[in-house]
Amino acid sequence: MNKQNLFHNIPGSLPAELLQTLAGNAQVRIERIVSRGHSSPEDFWYDQEQHEFVLLVQGEAELEFQNPAERLRLLAGDWLVIPARRRHRVVRTDMHQDTVWLAVFY
Repeated sequence: MNKQNLFHNIPGSLPAELLQTLAGNAQVRIERIVSRGHSSPEDFWYDQEQHEFVLLVQGEAELEFQNPAERLRLLAGDWLVIPARRRHRVVRTDMHQDTVWLAVFY
């Protein structure tokens, strides 16, 4: 076993979100995402072929969804399931601390 910590090995400088696959196989992928004031580009929408379980472990963020239009503010401990093909984007993340996400794609 190789024990690791979700909060370790985060670079001091993050010009872009840090995406790291922690585990997975052909059907499931588990990622750590670290944001520091990052957001999706203005006209960009995620439109994924897999469902996504996302847990906000630390920090805060705001997500925007289409069809139906909806905005959600997430705080540490909040989680949700984003169905496959539900278009969404990150409106904002905390600029003063790391926002750490745990995402499971299945």
